[in-house]
Amino acid sequence: MSRDRVAIRPRAESEAARRTIRDRARQRGFRTFVLPVTDEFGPASDDVILTEDAGHLRTPAGDQVPVVRVESEPALTRLVTQTPAGGTLAIEWAADRVIPLENAVAARGRRFALWTVARTPAEVPGALGALEHGADLVIVDVRSAEEVDLLEGLVEGPLPSRLEWALVPLRSVGPGGIGDRVIVDTTSLLKPEEGLLVGSAAAFLFHVASEAEGSHFSRPRPFRINAGAAHSYVLLADGTTRYLSELGPGDAVLVATPGAGVRSVRVGRIKVERRPLVLLTADDRGVPRTLFGQEAESVRVTTETGRIPTTEVRPGMILRGVRLPAARHLGHAVEETIEER
Repeated sequence: MSRDRVAIRPRAESEAARRTIRDRARQRGFRTFVLPVTDEFGPASDDVILTEDAGHLRTPAGDQVPVVRVESEPALTRLVTQTPAGGTLAIEWAADRVIPLENAVAARGRRFALWTVARTPAEVPGALGALEHGADLVIVDVRSAEEVDLLEGLVEGPLPSRLEWALVPLRSVGPGGIGDRVIVDTTSLLKPEEGLLVGSAAAFLFHVASEAEGSHFSRPRPFRINAGAAHSYVLLADGTTRYLSELGPGDAVLVATPGAGVRSVRVGRIKVERRPLVLLTADDRGVPRTLFGQEAESVRVTTETGRIPTTEVRPGMILRGVRLPAARHLGHAVEETIEER
């Protein structure tokens, strides 16, 4: 559910207040706006401005798109049928909004662009995710700068475009004592090769695989990643880091397949329990990097040849992970001198 499919429509009364909302939205990564034709918006070079006048939207290309209020299923069917291939249908719902949008998504296929209006930021995720595809553009009414902050937490920005994957030799394996380990249960079903990026130092995060494969004495849990000790960093979907102990329901974490793709999934539940830990220490170009994971057959780290339970890892094995900027402030990469041990 990406921000590039969201258009902010400031609903404040004054032009100055609308400008404040737009400025906050730009700070939060939004670049598409619906503004009254009378506003002096002076767009930045990367903004997309749709002007609104008497219920019609004008695109940057000069096309006129009417916003149609839909009150019944027959009216929706008529609109979907009459919209020409390659055109645009923009809908504002009178009452029900979820099922009608799903019907519209299914009926139009890919024949034309489908836009919809969200009355509040809370309606945006449903509009973006209807039947997995959702509307091509969601126009959301925003009444204050604070609502922009709320919207930011509901939709996702661009995923990290490139991860620097690396192979590091495992220097030592030893007991890590009893500690609080964190299980991350997601709202998505994961593949065996997918996992989180976790580690004791932000500069290098190890790939910890999902529990989509079970063990001889446990069933697969394809929504689960037994990630590691509570102090560990984990990479989020927006490229920032957070401590595992700080994760909560609704947070968007980055799930990665080594050397391949990444995607964003949401946390559904966090389980913190005291368990025996194993301490893995790898050599990253002469710098020791550590991972504390639960010692169990169902917990797997990723090596150059496959996924290995933490009960079977041995010194000399080659582990997979990613290198990141080391210095962090509240999870964001910063330029400063830092040493992590």
